[in-house]
Amino acid sequence: MASFTPDFLDELRSRLRASDVVGRYVKLKKEGREWRGLSPFTSEKTPSFFVNDEKARWFDFSSSKNGDVIGFYMEHLKLSFPEAVERLAEEAGLQVPKDTPEEKRRAERAKGLAEACAEAARFFRVMLGRAEGADARAYLDRRMVAQREREAFGLGYAPQSRTALLDHLLNKDFPKPLLIEAGLVIQLEDGSTYDRFRDRLMFPILGSKDRVIAFGGRALSKDAKAKYLNSPETPLFHKSAVLYDFARARRRAGGGAPLLVTEGYMDVIAAAGVGYAATAPLGTALTEGQLTLLWRASDEPVLCFDGDRAGQAAAWRAAERALPLLTPGKSLRFAFLPEGMDPDDLIRRDGKAAFDGVVEKAQPLAEVLWTRHVESHARGTPEEAAAFKRAAWDLVRQIKDEDVNEAYAEFLRGKLGAGAAPAAPAAPGRKAWLSPAEFRRRRDAPTVSPALKARLGAGIPQDAVREAQLIVTLIHHPALFTNHEAAVLDLDVQDEGLRGLLMHAVGRITESGSLDSEALRSHMLASPGTAEVYQRWSKHPLVRLARFTSQAAPYDAAEEGWLNALSIDRYQGDLEGEVAEAAAEAHLDTGRERTWFDAFNHRARLLAENKPDDDETDG
Repeated sequence: MASFTPDFLDELRSRLRASDVVGRYVKLKKEGREWRGLSPFTSEKTPSFFVNDEKARWFDFSSSKNGDVIGFYMEHLKLSFPEAVERLAEEAGLQVPKDTPEEKRRAERAKGLAEACAEAARFFRVMLGRAEGADARAYLDRRMVAQREREAFGLGYAPQSRTALLDHLLNKDFPKPLLIEAGLVIQLEDGSTYDRFRDRLMFPILGSKDRVIAFGGRALSKDAKAKYLNSPETPLFHKSAVLYDFARARRRAGGGAPLLVTEGYMDVIAAAGVGYAATAPLGTALTEGQLTLLWRASDEPVLCFDGDRAGQAAAWRAAERALPLLTPGKSLRFAFLPEGMDPDDLIRRDGKAAFDGVVEKAQPLAEVLWTRHVESHARGTPEEAAAFKRAAWDLVRQIKDEDVNEAYAEFLRGKLGAGAAPAAPAAPGRKAWLSPAEFRRRRDAPTVSPALKARLGAGIPQDAVREAQLIVTLIHHPALFTNHEAAVLDLDVQDEGLRGLLMHAVGRITESGSLDSEALRSHMLASPGTAEVYQRWSKHPLVRLARFTSQAAPYDAAEEGWLNALSIDRYQGDLEGEVAEAAAEAHLDTGRERTWFDAFNHRARLLAENKPDDDETDG
């Protein structure tokens, strides 16, 4: 008989919203904090069946039955306990652990890691109350964090001493290798060890079982190289799959509180203090896995961003990441705060009412996409207007769900004007959204000549220089990985040597937890597998010409240049797609083919030189 650990069952329950599971079989209607419907177990005319997402349970007063999602499948679908668990695990995308000696050892190891993290959290809490924690307490006083919030979020202090936590945990009989694996202690190549977190305000990061799995630390010294530092990847902690304080936020959202996604720990604490269900990614852009978690807690989470340029860019990235994942009833809204302010600033300065006003004005995803699209595309000439339409339809094509795709197509037609249609066919398997006249024109049009297709293929520039700019800048400014981890991990590097260099750099950053650029550069030069590639590309004229790649460049300039290069890299991929789409254009005559081809190659050359357009150059 299958055996499931308590940790696995807790993880399974945390990944599924009770109303979503039950709602597949029972028609439910929201009433206050609960969902109500007719009992699936008895014949009744007055609904007496309730589902409570906050408690993750269902109650049937007509039959006196109640339980969690596992119990519902057992009762309603007549499944055994193992069958119900396996079916729900499949729906949640969770792999069922095998009942093997190896799996038992893995579970025991995870238990030891969790116990070490729990003891570290207790140590940090104690240190916050002692003399060593005076600066941390003063910081919290300035940020107006009340004592009840400090206790509720388990805030603590990591002493400045090099081995304070290490000594404490060794005295508690935790083995040193376990502490290294838990990310609490760093081991150098000479075998010496020291605390990862020192002189930092500590934020424990909880997993699905409300147990500590990692930490975030805010530097108290202005001289610290990294303002925020998170635990590295461990068997318990995978940064891209975790949100700060999500378990508490999910319970609050189940009770009716609006679910907010902010950009930092203090923002979560401030928003939670005025009644919101608040959570935040851990120093990275929202990932697909995190968006899925959010939608299990709320149909329409509100993402809060600073109203400045950086905040708007972050909102745009989140919106684009969400498009392929949209399903009926699941979307996002965006709240933009006054420029230069975050939720914590606004709440402390102007109070709850001011923050409520910002959240109430949150814009739907579709409107944010449209506004950004209008602001980022010129439409002064017929050619620009055509490019504007094409790019708008390209956004719609990213939506995989057919019903949502159709709804966005109607929304876009309304914005563009009656009869508007996309300038190129939709991706395979999707509706093309062509007007009848456009369909007839394309059906009867001649095909593009083979000569044109051959010339277009030859005109696409090599992207190795641009890839080198991105990777060399990352090595010279490792904080880019902390602030843009998802984008770094999403890089599709074609050059084999550069791909190896990127993997080596990311591995070194995550293993060491260090953001020291000189140390990372020295490590690259000391490794036979990366030294030649790094030296060759870091000295390449076209890499050095982009000033943001330099180790001497200020971080802000490096980050702005890196993000611009990343946008160009992604846009180049879109340009390559235009080659395949050229055949579908099907209306070019012999005279116009040459003009179109020349224009295409001109754009390609600009991209190869890192020039988004004629009047913008790098540096």
